[in-house]
Amino acid sequence: MVSQPVYPDYRIISLIVGCAIFLEQVDGTVLATALPTMARDFSVSAPAMSVAVTSYLLALAILIPVSGAIADRFGVKRVFNGSIAVFILGSILCSLTHNLPMMVAARLLQGIGGAMMTPVGRLVILRTVDRKHLVSSMSWTLMPAILGTMAGPPLGGFIVEYLDWRWIFYINVPIGVLGYWLVRRYIPVVCSMARPSRFDWLGFTLCSVGLGCVLFGLELFGENTNVFNAVCLVALGAFALLAYFLHAKRRVDPVIDLTLMRIDSFRLSVISGSLMRITQGAQPFLLPLLFQIGLAFSAVRSGQLILAISLGALLSRSFTTRLLRWFGFRRAMVYNGVLASLGYAVCAFFRADWPFWLMFGLLVCCGAFMSFQFAAYNTIAYEAVPTERMSAANSFYSTLQQLMLSVGVCCGALILKLTMALTHNVEPSRLNFSVAFLIVTLISLSSTRWHRAFAHDAGHELSGHRHRTDDHQH
Repeated sequence: MVSQPVYPDYRIISLIVGCAIFLEQVDGTVLATALPTMARDFSVSAPAMSVAVTSYLLALAILIPVSGAIADRFGVKRVFNGSIAVFILGSILCSLTHNLPMMVAARLLQGIGGAMMTPVGRLVILRTVDRKHLVSSMSWTLMPAILGTMAGPPLGGFIVEYLDWRWIFYINVPIGVLGYWLVRRYIPVVCSMARPSRFDWLGFTLCSVGLGCVLFGLELFGENTNVFNAVCLVALGAFALLAYFLHAKRRVDPVIDLTLMRIDSFRLSVISGSLMRITQGAQPFLLPLLFQIGLAFSAVRSGQLILAISLGALLSRSFTTRLLRWFGFRRAMVYNGVLASLGYAVCAFFRADWPFWLMFGLLVCCGAFMSFQFAAYNTIAYEAVPTERMSAANSFYSTLQQLMLSVGVCCGALILKLTMALTHNVEPSRLNFSVAFLIVTLISLSSTRWHRAFAHDAGHELSGHRHRTDDHQH
């Protein structure tokens, strides 16, 4: 073994990783604003465009659990740079598509690159940055990610209004090429911490088939001509997932370690967070369609309003720690979970004649409430997870996170299609959107039961919250 390698300044490494995350965040938020225009160009209904979103999220859900194993086997730097190259190639193909099936295929390829970029980028930081600089490094990485989330909606609105929607994918190319060059120039070759274990090919195959069939089966529901195919896909997916469950019980190192669900705080975070993420996943799909189709707003105005959610999420970072210390995790999640759900219920009542500032302010609150809730989940989930199982827990949690966002998009599209069929509408009306928002609100409200199941002292050591007598009140 050679002596301890000397790595570049942690700020340089963090900003390069942040550049890749920026690329991914911009792409996702820009696309949401362009969906109605793309639907017209592809001659499909607006709800049908949900598959362009879920195909990307599906690739993330399938590949995130194995990103660490792939990086260990082929080298962190090589996989990180390769993921950027695949993302650029996927973006170019997206810009060249002329129909929805081509777009889905290109988005799947783009998702393969995206699935590796963020987790492997995090691995680069963990293996090259000194522990004393780790918190600061993560903050530097977060800055481009936040900028990407905030820049996406207004940029998307501008592109759709004044250029061609294909420019949404063109802009990924120069940013990606810059990121690729920076990785080659500044990111060192990172040695694996351990010898790669034998890869669980059977588990990976069962998981991939199960998740893919269930999600695309849900996509087909609501299309009257494909109900039988949808049922067959969901049934096949459920069978594959059941087979994976039986397989994981017998394997020491499965792709997704289901025994983590025996840990109370982890299990409750997964269940309640999954329900909330269905609403969170439906939101970026439903809102642009509501604004541009239901309320006849321009793409620019739609992008400005969606920006409010990112602004709220950014503002919530300033008070999250303080509120958790004051209220404790359990009470904060119970009360804020209700507020976060009802925030999206308000979207059901938006009207074209409402003042811009009122809708903007309400969406800022929505973003703040949801961001606070997920910050709480992402912390309390790992409270009781042993150090040696932290990597497995992170893979499990990240996979579920992406999966439930995909389910949220499917649910939003499915509800919209069903209400359109009931009202005999070719294009979704404001009433159709209202029903969709109210139903996804009820889904996230159901998480309250699981929030209340947390122990009263859950996360007290993490938040610094001190025991109070009213903690015992139900």
